[in-house]
Amino acid sequence: MRHLLSTGDLSRDEATLILDTAEELAQVGDRSVKKLPTLRGRTVVNLFYEDSTRTRTSFELAAKRLSADVINFSAKGSSVSKGESLKDTALTLQAMGADGVVIRHSASGAAHRLANWVDGSVLNAGDGTHEHPTQALLDAFTMRSRLGRLEGLRVAIVGDILHSRVARSNVLLLTTLGAHVTLVAPPTLLPVSVHTWPCEVSYDLDDVLPKSDVVMLLRVQAERMHESFFPSEREYSRRFGLDGERLGRMPQDAIVMHPGPMVRGMEISAEVADSPRCTVTEQVANGVSLRMAVLYLLLGGS
Repeated sequence: MRHLLSTGDLSRDEATLILDTAEELAQVGDRSVKKLPTLRGRTVVNLFYEDSTRTRTSFELAAKRLSADVINFSAKGSSVSKGESLKDTALTLQAMGADGVVIRHSASGAAHRLANWVDGSVLNAGDGTHEHPTQALLDAFTMRSRLGRLEGLRVAIVGDILHSRVARSNVLLLTTLGAHVTLVAPPTLLPVSVHTWPCEVSYDLDDVLPKSDVVMLLRVQAERMHESFFPSEREYSRRFGLDGERLGRMPQDAIVMHPGPMVRGMEISAEVADSPRCTVTEQVANGVSLRMAVLYLLLGGS
């Protein structure tokens, strides 16, 4: 494995190796000295063309815990805002000898293109509405930690599937790892190609809840929408929002997930967001261990 561009590229063994490695590295987070010398002398560049607090910070922390040198490259206030192309930026990074480049970009496919232009490893931290592989991996890691398995788990992914790179990455990865995925959304928020995805589709959240071990809620991405996809926020919330009453219809040990940022009162009520069955803060903590694992496997050699 040289790059991490799509969860669809991972075999079951590769995905399991990443999760097992993350589990070992999570123990480092419990020590008073959290650093390992593993990637000393390696350089990781965070190349973010889109704002992201959690993902960028998480990758930065992961690289630093492995003793790598980290360069944060924000597109705002850089040559990119003066019109430098992705290819020119890539060639600059190549000349600097970057061992790993973590890229987030609003164009689907940007990470794949970058992988053709640099010798180092490319990690896709989200490209357009296409994929976000480390998010899906940390989600799978969280499910496995909480529920003890992935094989046979029933996972419902609810909300704005159309604009979600998280949904696509999760469907591909969870299916590879033996889980069953159902997408729940209004028809207007499903991609045209959804029938080619290896999952089921439902328009009725209440029907799916009692049969789900995991319910993953997605934020409605208003910033990617230029027309009306549903009548009103209130109507959306009534049909697809998870509140305390709906939480009560889920199996007793089922969990609620969210990649963040949460819009409380829309797709998730405050009561559910703050409940011990909601794994949002765990997902963030697990994200550091998981990204350490990916950096270690791609850049660490052994």
